[in-house]
Amino acid sequence: MKVLFASSEVFPFSKTGGLGDMANFLPKSLNNIGVEVTVISPYYRSVIPYHKQMTYVGSKELYIGDYHTIVNYYRYILDNTEFIFIQNQQSFERDHFYGYDDDDLRFITFSYAVLEYVDLMKEIPQLIHVNDWQSAPIPFLLDVHYRYKEKYQFIHTLLSIHNLNYQGNFSKFSAKYFNMDFNYTYMHFGDVNYLKTGILKATKINTVSPQYRNEILTEDFGFTLDGSLRERKRDLVGILNGIDFDVFNSETDQLIVKNFSSRNLKVGKKTNKEAILNYFGIEDGNLDAPVISYIGRLVSQKGIHLMEQTLEDLVYHSNAYLVVLGSGDQYFQNYFNYLKNKYPDRVLFYEGYNEKLAHQIYAGSDIFLMPSMFEPCGLGQMIAMRYGTIPLVRETGGLKNTVEPYNKYDNTGTGFSFYDPDPYVFKEKIFEAIDLYNNSPNKWGQLMRRAMKTDFSLENMAKQYLKLYQEIVGGK
Repeated sequence: MKVLFASSEVFPFSKTGGLGDMANFLPKSLNNIGVEVTVISPYYRSVIPYHKQMTYVGSKELYIGDYHTIVNYYRYILDNTEFIFIQNQQSFERDHFYGYDDDDLRFITFSYAVLEYVDLMKEIPQLIHVNDWQSAPIPFLLDVHYRYKEKYQFIHTLLSIHNLNYQGNFSKFSAKYFNMDFNYTYMHFGDVNYLKTGILKATKINTVSPQYRNEILTEDFGFTLDGSLRERKRDLVGILNGIDFDVFNSETDQLIVKNFSSRNLKVGKKTNKEAILNYFGIEDGNLDAPVISYIGRLVSQKGIHLMEQTLEDLVYHSNAYLVVLGSGDQYFQNYFNYLKNKYPDRVLFYEGYNEKLAHQIYAGSDIFLMPSMFEPCGLGQMIAMRYGTIPLVRETGGLKNTVEPYNKYDNTGTGFSFYDPDPYVFKEKIFEAIDLYNNSPNKWGQLMRRAMKTDFSLENMAKQYLKLYQEIVGGK
């Protein structure tokens, strides 16, 4: 099966979040089980360092409303996966990937360019797999502008929704970029909505966990698109993301100070914990005290407001260290800087992102916080578990699908969870975890080993996508 995988970002060339990871992990895993996947993505400035190893494929002219441009295509091979980069300096070679006033034009340019690339392919794809709002217009554009061409007659489409909160909402004047008379398919409450367009026109739709699939059909989590999703309910599937066990592996990870397995957890954890404390200037820290960490965006969606109302009490009333790596809303960044300055020996804050430090924090922490208000899947809790770091999550989306709550009566579970988005409930659960760590080391060790054994492999994920691909192409 030949698949063209369209994503607005792909690790290691471009990444702002989980989409970039999945655009690398999933195609690589599918290729390993016999699916021929080509990834196609914009040529951003971050791609320029790879240019010397690329091969020029061809060019196409695009006419989008009253806008005319030329795009170039370059091929790059990594880990036996083919990547095609769409070069258009005016659209993509900027300081950031998203957030510009002309994002509507930039990403419909990407969508047209993906479809035009099919004409350059030696083997016609049976499926175009699009991801999030940036490529969601493709199924609609395919139907209205390309179906009459021989190469495009039998191409199917799959739309993956990684986060429904981001929809590509633009002014009604963006409708001209669809190169057709007015059509309600792309309109939503008076604006153009790229994601809705894909929801209504893709052959099938999936999101990145079974629980999130159910949640987005409701008003609470549907972000005004629940009605459109309910129209396609029979074609909506939830497939849990996986993580790359070659990258996130406590036994082989070259980014951490000491590799370890379930057999030498105590030594491995302490050594990596010491490395974290030393990195932040704490030379003689208490290695028997728990390290509680958070890695990710500092935004309300991630439950940072719950942390704001909780963590100072945590530092004051426990022996735990707090380690935070991330950036986002200035208000939350200021809060963590305040904590760091007030408790310099207990609160460690890195503003921004550092891949090596992130791995070290996963390896050296004991408890990983993820109290999200909603979470389509979440990778952090799965990565943490690979390093024996126990996740503490809110029961939503993929967090509910991946973390089995600890049960003190029968000593089962792989982490801690709570449902009510209440700071007191959250704080109580943190202190429950700290108490188990401090006072029941044998049970904590068993909890760690259960977490490390949980299988979130890419192979499992890839097999589920292959099954969905086969259903789509076979018309089942």
